[in-house]
Amino acid sequence: MATIDSVLIGAADPSAAERFYAAAFGPHVPVHVTASQEPTTGFRGFTLSLTVAQPADVRALVDAALDAGAATLKPVTKSFWGVGGVVQAPDGTIWKIATSAKKDTGPATREVDQVVLLLGVDDVAVTKRFYVERGLTVAKSFGRKYVEFEKGAGRITLGLYGRRALAKDAGVDPEGSGAHRLAIVGDVGSFATRTGSRGRRRRSGPIRAAARHRTGVPRSG
Repeated sequence: MATIDSVLIGAADPSAAERFYAAAFGPHVPVHVTASQEPTTGFRGFTLSLTVAQPADVRALVDAALDAGAATLKPVTKSFWGVGGVVQAPDGTIWKIATSAKKDTGPATREVDQVVLLLGVDDVAVTKRFYVERGLTVAKSFGRKYVEFEKGAGRITLGLYGRRALAKDAGVDPEGSGAHRLAIVGDVGSFATRTGSRGRRRRSGPIRAAARHRTGVPRSG
C-alpha cells in the first residue's frame, strides 16, 4: 500500500518558516521546508490539520503558533464535532488544530495524534480514482463530498474535499492563483495532479508528489 511520509512546503524565507514550525508545533510533525519563489496568491488549494486528544492541546498548539507569528483565521471554538481553531503560518500555509473531545482529561501536552493533508478539489470522485490508481487505499468515502485514504505505515493521512467546502472550513475565500508550494513525499511515485482550474480566476496549479527521500520540491507546471 502506498504511503505518505511527509510534505515539503515551499517558502520564500525557508529559514524563517523552519523556525516557525519548530516553535509552533515542535520537531515531530512531518513537515519540511524548501525555498520557493514561485508566485502564489489567495487560497493554495490545501490545508494541513493536526488532530489532538483534548481541547487543552488545541489551545496550547494554537497559542504557540500565534506566539510564533501565525495569524488567526478561526479562533478556537467548541462545535457539534468537538473543539478546533484555524491559523495561517507566516509562509501562507493554513493549519487547522482540532479534537473530537469536548472536555479535558489532563494537562496540555501539545502531542499530535494525527497529521492530515486535505486537498481542495473540483471533482472528489475523479481525484479519488487518480490516487487509488497510484496505490493509495480508501478508508472513508462519502460520494463526491469527502474521501480519506488509509495512512498505513506513513505519517500523514491524505483526504480530499471540495475546494469551496475546504476554503469555507478554513475561513478563507476559495479563489487563488499560481503555485501550491507543496510537495507530497512518500512511495506514491512522481506525478502531478490538479486541484481544479474552473472559475473566473486561474486557481493553483499542480500539486506534485516527490519520490521517497527526495529533498527538493519539483517545479509546478
